[in-house]
Amino acid sequence: MTTFVPYAISFGLGGLGVAAWNYQSIKSSPHGDEKTMEIANTIQQGAIIFLKREYKIIAIFVAVVCAALAAFVGKQTAMAYLTGAGFSMFAGWFGMAAATTASSRTLEAAKTGGAPLALEVSFRGGSVMGITVAALGLVGVAIVFWFNQTPEVINGFAMGASSIALFARIGGGIYTKAADVGADIVGKTEANIPEDDPRNPGVIADNVGDNVGDTAGMGADLFESYVGSIIACMALAYTWDTNQADGMLLPLILATLGLIASVLGVWSMKLLRSMEPDKALHMSTYIAGALFAFPSYVVINNMFHSSGYFYCVVAGLVTGIAIGMETDYYTSKGPVIKQAETCQSGVATAIINGVAIGFESVILPIITIVLGIGVSFKFGGLYGIALAALGMLSTIGIVMATDSYGPIADNAGGLAEMSGAGPEIRKITDKLDAIGNTTAAVGKGFAIGSAALTALALFTAFQKTAAHLTGKPLDLRLTEVEVVMGLFLGVMMPCAIAAMTMKAVGRAANKMVLEIRRQFKEIKGLLEGTAKADSNTCIDIVTKGALEEMILPGISAVLAPLLVGKFLGLSALGGFLAGATACGVVLGLMMANAGAVWDNAKKHIEQGHFGGKGSETHKAAVVGDTVGDPFKDTSGPAMNILIKLMTIVSLVFLPALI
Repeated sequence: MTTFVPYAISFGLGGLGVAAWNYQSIKSSPHGDEKTMEIANTIQQGAIIFLKREYKIIAIFVAVVCAALAAFVGKQTAMAYLTGAGFSMFAGWFGMAAATTASSRTLEAAKTGGAPLALEVSFRGGSVMGITVAALGLVGVAIVFWFNQTPEVINGFAMGASSIALFARIGGGIYTKAADVGADIVGKTEANIPEDDPRNPGVIADNVGDNVGDTAGMGADLFESYVGSIIACMALAYTWDTNQADGMLLPLILATLGLIASVLGVWSMKLLRSMEPDKALHMSTYIAGALFAFPSYVVINNMFHSSGYFYCVVAGLVTGIAIGMETDYYTSKGPVIKQAETCQSGVATAIINGVAIGFESVILPIITIVLGIGVSFKFGGLYGIALAALGMLSTIGIVMATDSYGPIADNAGGLAEMSGAGPEIRKITDKLDAIGNTTAAVGKGFAIGSAALTALALFTAFQKTAAHLTGKPLDLRLTEVEVVMGLFLGVMMPCAIAAMTMKAVGRAANKMVLEIRRQFKEIKGLLEGTAKADSNTCIDIVTKGALEEMILPGISAVLAPLLVGKFLGLSALGGFLAGATACGVVLGLMMANAGAVWDNAKKHIEQGHFGGKGSETHKAAVVGDTVGDPFKDTSGPAMNILIKLMTIVSLVFLPALI
């Protein structure tokens, strides 16, 4: 069974080598003048300080959970948990370092080579995170699998990745949106100064937030989904009576093929640089998907002498692409223009219409997910659903690269404004940033879609494992009161986490607003541009606020399923997980898309439509964008991780709950 594992590890290490080479390539690129580098270094240091403090707090949580696992489940599971947590933290750190390094190089590339070169540099920066996530996930699971093939131990690795992902997503999300909202309320709404204006004390913190939330947070999120989908396949195959070895090995082989396809997809951008940026990004993703599909067909046919499982993988790939296209439509096409038009009649209608579009945008992705589940179940049963999740995430390297490109382009735009690069350069960075907003929205849709399939696969593994351990099937019937009780508690959980995180952003943003107002009032010459803002105080305020606020949601997500399982039983826990998954997927999609619509409608108006910048229409759009910020970058993305973390916690602690 383990004969392929050394090859998987070797390819994974090779992927890390490619990521390191790309990182060095970025570092050696021209980085701009002294003023640009001073601002870029301040942003990078702010991100490093936040991650260091965040990781110190997370380390305490990891140590406590590790001790609990060692005591109640097993020492090997505890070690696997520690490994998963460590790999996830490293992926976030390395990706953040690459993103903060690439932003100044992207600005310089825009000056010397225009949009094509700027796209190439920013995409290469994003590829560091993408390839690192894919390679580390493959290496980590392969190493744990090499030493112990039992799901109880391998599941520990997924739980470690999930734990870090939730804290990284929530902590980073609170940071980035508290800084963004605080800077926008005082800067754009009250003081009427442009976005990323160096006079605004919150601007540096806002740019730091792009890296810790949109890069490190998203990386941890997709790393968790990727690892979870591989491990769900293994856990289900472990319960088979025949072909168990092949069933457990197949996800590792597919992950290896996906990594190779992602690397080739990243390299294809060199050939596509003459295309329009958005088309080049889409084309590189399609190339990676095609390069993954053909060898997967050959491998599956040779191993199982049937194409059924291949159709499951394709169903996952198609589902991911379809959700991306649906999200792209709702966040960059007609609905955005309609939202911008609605802003002409004021703030109230802007909010109402944005919420309505958010709810409407859920319909097609949910239907797509249902079809993906149905097709994969028809051709591969419950194992087929897990394969569909893996198929969707197989080319995570290129998907994460296109998603991470966005924050880099956004930071480059901020640097252009703060360093006085000029309107022509700002036009280039704004164009790349607008595309980045769409790729980020597509990435969020992709993340929630993959989370739905991964959570369902893990839930299936939970049900099968419970039956395996107890010797009787875990049937969940709505006529059983325990199942219904668990179902309602599960539906409540995403709402509770959304409320916690939204309030957290509000509280942290309020502190930022008061500090920025104080500086405008007390620092003479700040608004006139003759005095320098105290950015470090703003960074410190939002860092402390984010780290304090992330603790309760993180602990709640871990304890809730354990308490339900312990006091209400496994049937109630099954209902709890089902309710949380259904509610979390819908809420996550709605919030992510509504936030993106508000954001892109504001940008559409800023391009000169419906009155342009400074108009009453623009002011209404800014309010909508400010409300949408925690929707799309804090609470919405937290849903992805919540539904997976609660399922994997239930799966890992299952022996202790029986």
